[in-house]
Amino acid sequence: MAKNKIYAGAIVLGMHDALVSQTGIITGLAFALANTKLIIMTGVISAVADGLSMLASNYLAERERTKLKNAILAGIYTGIAYLGTSALLITPFFITDNARHAIIASFVIAVIVIFLFNLCMARNSTRGIWGRFFEMLTICAAVSVIAFVIGEIAKVFLGI
Repeated sequence: MAKNKIYAGAIVLGMHDALVSQTGIITGLAFALANTKLIIMTGVISAVADGLSMLASNYLAERERTKLKNAILAGIYTGIAYLGTSALLITPFFITDNARHAIIASFVIAVIVIFLFNLCMARNSTRGIWGRFFEMLTICAAVSVIAFVIGEIAKVFLGI
């Protein structure tokens, strides 16, 4: 396996997982709690824990297929991509106390990240940008909608 594909795959793994899971977590919390401080705290804790988990998981997966150095770098790329993407998604909550405005800004950031990443990937691939972009966007949106529904259900059952 070429090193470039290992590292591109590692970045896709970290970035896409952060887009899906962090957008889901942030959306669920934003609509359930509407408290930006709690959203920031939970977002940061989950981003660090999940980013480290992704780093370790991709290292172990790549270690089965490639040399130690490549596996270490793949894990690091995955962790950095996860943490960087998560930081971008959480940033609007530091800027405004209005959770609804912050979640809209997070969605805009997610769409921009998805577009830019797929633009870069399309340049190095025979696969076009739009199919890849809409696939990633659809998955991210679906998880966010599910998280929103879970947050609304949790509000009702927990009396929040």
